[in-house]
Amino acid sequence: MRSLIKYFLLSILFSFITNLSATAQKNTHNLFSAGYASAFIGGLYDAWYPYKSLHLHGDFGLGAPAMLDGELIMLNGKLYKTQYTGKTSRLSDTEKTPYAIVCFFKANRVYKPNRQLSKAELYKYLDSVLINQNGIYAVHINGDFKYIKTRAFPPVVQKPYLPLAAMLDRQHFFEFNTIKGDLVGYKLPVFMEGAHISGYHFHFLSDDKAAGGHIIDLIANDITIEVDTLSSYTMELPQTPDFNNFDFRKDRKEEIKSVENGKKQ
Repeated sequence: MRSLIKYFLLSILFSFITNLSATAQKNTHNLFSAGYASAFIGGLYDAWYPYKSLHLHGDFGLGAPAMLDGELIMLNGKLYKTQYTGKTSRLSDTEKTPYAIVCFFKANRVYKPNRQLSKAELYKYLDSVLINQNGIYAVHINGDFKYIKTRAFPPVVQKPYLPLAAMLDRQHFFEFNTIKGDLVGYKLPVFMEGAHISGYHFHFLSDDKAAGGHIIDLIANDITIEVDTLSSYTMELPQTPDFNNFDFRKDRKEEIKSVENGKKQ
């Protein structure tokens, strides 16, 4: 009888380990999105996706906190938000997000430019090494920055919420000189536009975890660039009345550009 019980327990354990391994393999090199980018930018700021569930899909990424209360970043499996006051704090896994993209980051390429780079020069350098125009890249940049400019939005308080591009005058900007930290971001291809934000998208977190936000401008001094080439993407959509009734017919390409750059085009 004891041997049968032992066999039964070992079978359950083996099955659990096998399923866990299969899940981990399935998530490798996959970009996961909670939400749809153009819908979020169009005004869907109510939180619906648990951070606890987000951890099942990645340890590296970015997004937005509930009610647009700042900017969200995930680094090494830990979540932080930078509010419009400039305060950066660790987030509780009991909270939820209206929009986020994550992956399990594992670098397969490392680069060191060994020179000072402006934001435009950094993107040009990245273009020179990330040559697949239809590639999906997760990019981690760590090092010393001569200058960093970031932004965050204040929380929305009343519906109907305005699209992000209509609230650019509410942004709060933060500037830092001679600072160490991390850029967490992605380079996504044009064919993913709408569901995602194509091109480059980075958020910043300082080494002391006291400063952050969406990148507006920078001058990099001594940085190391790590790249994880992703090969798939999955998405979970909000099952909410607001999403069900959202009008996707409007072209929001220019709005997305304005939001990314922090100014009207």
